[in-house]
Amino acid sequence: AAIGSGGHRGWLAATNSSSSSLGLESAVQPLALNPWDVVLCISGTIISCENAVVVVVIFYSPAFRAPMFLLIGSLATADLLAGLSLMLRFAFVYFIPSEMISLLTMGLLVTSFIASVSSLLAITIDRYLSLYNALTYYSERTVTRTYLMLILTWGASICYGLLPIMGWNCLKEPSACSIIKPLTKNHLLILSVLFFMVFAVMLQLYMQICRLITHHAHQIAVQRHFLATSHYVTTRKGLATLATILGTFALCWLPFATYCLLGDHSSPALYTYATLLPATYNSMINPIIYAFRNQEIQRALWTVCCGCASSTAPFRSCSPSDV
Repeated sequence: AAIGSGGHRGWLAATNSSSSSLGLESAVQPLALNPWDVVLCISGTIISCENAVVVVVIFYSPAFRAPMFLLIGSLATADLLAGLSLMLRFAFVYFIPSEMISLLTMGLLVTSFIASVSSLLAITIDRYLSLYNALTYYSERTVTRTYLMLILTWGASICYGLLPIMGWNCLKEPSACSIIKPLTKNHLLILSVLFFMVFAVMLQLYMQICRLITHHAHQIAVQRHFLATSHYVTTRKGLATLATILGTFALCWLPFATYCLLGDHSSPALYTYATLLPATYNSMINPIIYAFRNQEIQRALWTVCCGCASSTAPFRSCSPSDV
């Protein structure tokens, strides 16, 4: 059986009495319940419920077929799969231990988190282009580009998630394991490097978006003879929203991505849990930032929940730049 730091058992592969890596085990004997695993399972349940609502609203409403909503739907789908993966891993580790199921659930978890981060990048690109090419954004080319980004996002995510199942794992060579078993150290290093590349691109794009927001707000203020204070308030609001989006992403993912570069199979499992948990919170926060703040989605939710939305209220198609 797997024994983690402090005697806990669960997703932990023992290497010595005080350090271990996160993983799924094929041991037959019952495992002692690890509180960290319970917290991850609860997080997965909340993530699944939140994102299931977004997925249902977007994909079952004809009004949400704009590129922006398709990308938000992709993000919600990825986060929904991430939440389900956390719950399935908990169930299979403690109740149905199996090596093949371990690989399948790990592959699903890798796929979902890669798709989630990639969808965030796609949303960032879409927001930037909606400002940079504002006159041509609402064209057939934007729809084509959106579908292309979705195909690349999910194609790459699924292919990479299949690697552990197809043999790139450390089940036969424990010394090659990363902080998350059965992923190899090299596997996790590649994921971490890719994450930092995505983060760097997002940071650069949001810096460009900040410049465009400031420029556009100034132009509108001049054309409509707004006061300087109005221009300042509008710009500050947009920049604060962008800072919240990027800051949340960084706070959730950077600790885990950094620890993936530094840790290995002998690293204390406590540090793995402590950095992985905030990363899962990103999938919990994404629906709030990208979906529930949107007025059209809010109206659809109210209609579904209580039917109290005004039937005469016009449907205003928001631009992705409405941050």
